[in-house]
Amino acid sequence: MASPVEIPKYIDDPIHVLLWTVDELAPIAIGLFAGIMLDRSLLFVMIGFGLSYLYKSYRDSKPDGFALHFFYWHGLMSSRSYTAPNPFTRKFVP
Repeated sequence: MASPVEIPKYIDDPIHVLLWTVDELAPIAIGLFAGIMLDRSLLFVMIGFGLSYLYKSYRDSKPDGFALHFFYWHGLMSSRSYTAPNPFTRKFVP
């Protein structure tokens, strides 16, 4: 029997494509694209499914918004907000 699929309840929930959220579908799509380019579609799609499964299990064990905070902390995502400090400033002196 298949496991139940979580249906979004709020307007700011992540976008769903078929059964997956966009962030879960990205490794599969990238694997398909790379597989087509390298003539190894099945192999790369299976790797994409594996990475998607690992990402989903990791994401479900962390609180909501963890990935955004992780990317911001490591400087991979910038913020144009005036209230968000530079992510590389680790000490604030008054």
